[in-house]
Amino acid sequence: MTKNKITRRSFVKSSFAAGAAMALPTHRVLGANSDIRVAIIGCGGKGGGHLRDFATKPGVRIVGISDPDGARMNSAENSLKSTLAKRNADVDTQYRQHQDFRHILDRNDVDAVVVATPNHWHALLTVMACQAGKDVYVEKPVSHCIWEGRKSIEAARKYNRIVQSGTQQRSDPALIHAAEDIRKGTLGEVQWIHSLWYRHRQPIGKVTGPTPIPEGVDYDLWCGPGPKGPLMRKRLHYDWHWIWAYGNGDMGNIAPHNSDDIRHLLGMTDVPERVMSVGGRFGWDDDGETPNTHFALYDYKVPLVLEIRDMPHDKDNRSRRGVSVYRRFGKGVKFTNIVKCENGFYNVTRGGGFSYDNDGKKIRQFKGDGGRNHVANFLKAVRSRKHTDLNADILDGHLGSVMIHQANVAHRVGTGSSVDEIHERVKGHSEEGVETLNQMVKHLHANEIDLKKDKPVLSPWLTYSNEKERFVGAHAEKANAYVKDSYRAPYIIPDKV
Repeated sequence: MTKNKITRRSFVKSSFAAGAAMALPTHRVLGANSDIRVAIIGCGGKGGGHLRDFATKPGVRIVGISDPDGARMNSAENSLKSTLAKRNADVDTQYRQHQDFRHILDRNDVDAVVVATPNHWHALLTVMACQAGKDVYVEKPVSHCIWEGRKSIEAARKYNRIVQSGTQQRSDPALIHAAEDIRKGTLGEVQWIHSLWYRHRQPIGKVTGPTPIPEGVDYDLWCGPGPKGPLMRKRLHYDWHWIWAYGNGDMGNIAPHNSDDIRHLLGMTDVPERVMSVGGRFGWDDDGETPNTHFALYDYKVPLVLEIRDMPHDKDNRSRRGVSVYRRFGKGVKFTNIVKCENGFYNVTRGGGFSYDNDGKKIRQFKGDGGRNHVANFLKAVRSRKHTDLNADILDGHLGSVMIHQANVAHRVGTGSSVDEIHERVKGHSEEGVETLNQMVKHLHANEIDLKKDKPVLSPWLTYSNEKERFVGAHAEKANAYVKDSYRAPYIIPDKV
């Protein structure tokens, strides 16, 4: 055992009861007809969905689930039984619950794991699973910070593991065919891309003291590599998305699909080297820390805009239908990718879309299915042992995640600024960047936000090195403080995986 290598055994020594199994990594050769034995780590909404999805795939056996919350495991198990019963099937004889995921990694009868935990666990679990000889399907973003994603790639390649990112739009025919059309130049050269996702969320509430940890939760394990302190929000689950120590806001919750779409549509093999950000957490007096209104501008071969909004359409419209909408090209959309070209534009996202001429007349439909074959694509690669068979290999998962980390880092080094100051910085980027700012301001005014008192956070332009995977130049020292997390022992990702 090397000093730098994170192992299940080193964890076991510190936390497992004597006598727990400590099997060597398994590298079972899977034939075309071999069953793939899968375990789900993380049994919340996304993990429960994966549990049902994998359980209904031919040649897959669900042999384990894990979650620090025992109640969530029990709920997931009931869902599994119900799903299998509809297919006249029983729970696998090897199926087990494990509150501590390390038991799963020690099992020789697990071929692949699905990681659907909070974001701060994604990379560490990916590295550990690769070291344990397991293939991995990991939810987006594949990392909680930029540095972690590279460690996941290194582990996947070193241990010859198949690691798929849960960016299922990579498997959606609409995005695949639109990317082909764009790269052929059907509508001429691309002028800019604006990828957006607007939805309506509620504030998470505000506490005046610590919230009790729910009964049956191993809180130390839940916190893992993140800080372990009193629970200072109303809910342990899901609302971690809006706490920097565990989540990445909606820029890291839903926008990884958008950033990956941008890279997919343009055929990018890297990430932009200049980024700036505008945003804030407006109108919500709650314990959340991340922006509820946020856009990033990227300098690339063409200007790029990545944007999220969580506030309702206006102050008087609080229904789920009262979501802000995009009002320029492909008007009225709430989430999409607008790709403006010389001779028209594309409005395409998960599930489908169209191309249009410059007068807004439809040219071609791109039919999609939401990426429903993404899991099947992962299973195909598990059998072939070729990571090149993956639609969303960990490398693309990492680079798409880097873009949302760039946006969040920019926000975190920014300062409150006036709308005029923001306009001056934005106007040199693109006409769509200016329009995005204008629409954001109108949306905030519709929610009665006083931008003279509640100033948006404006970042400087940051320069990023693809080679170093760090920021360079002006403001780099401040920005690089967010490139790598601090980790709580023993849950530490090593420099050498």
